[in-house]
Amino acid sequence: MEKFSKKSAIKFGWEIANRKIKFFIPLLILVYGLLALLNSFSDSLKKESFLASFILNIISSLISIIFGLGLIKISLKLCDGEEAKFSDLISQYKLFFRYLFASFLYGLITFLGFILLIVPGIILSIRLGFFDYLIVDKNSRIIESLKRSWEITKGNAWNLFLLYLLFAIINISGAFALIVGLFWSIPTTMLAEAFVYRKLSSQLKV
Repeated sequence: MEKFSKKSAIKFGWEIANRKIKFFIPLLILVYGLLALLNSFSDSLKKESFLASFILNIISSLISIIFGLGLIKISLKLCDGEEAKFSDLISQYKLFFRYLFASFLYGLITFLGFILLIVPGIILSIRLGFFDYLIVDKNSRIIESLKRSWEITKGNAWNLFLLYLLFAIINISGAFALIVGLFWSIPTTMLAEAFVYRKLSSQLKV
């Protein structure tokens, strides 16, 4: 059972985010700017053409997933001391459907957990939550990614819960800092999560 330090994770994330801030600022502007633009177009088209609005929403969701997987790849590369590139943002597009099905299964399992009681739902969402990292990093299959996430988070549910609370506080603080703070807080929490994943996944045999 591998343990991790919340302080070390956030410190690591902050240091790398500061060092790579010139990379992250345009990257985040591209990611969130493009998604905001698509959503804005979609909303403006609702009254004129529901179909066009629906198609734009689908495109926005597709791009959001690909960007999300790309951001995981970027975080892992920086965590490993490698150089990240803008092209990494779309480098994981081939994993789209695998992630989509794994995400659906993850959502279904956690939903059932929340129906039973809130606590089991929270535990399941945390214990299975690294499935996307495992898909990107280990090329894990759908079921395998969930099983491996459950394996590496054993004994760390409470620590991870507290970590995610800290992430929320950091990003809310970033938003209050005239939004500009998000350019530091988002990369910090992304990299801190990658750091924790690397720590926990070190116990995997393959």
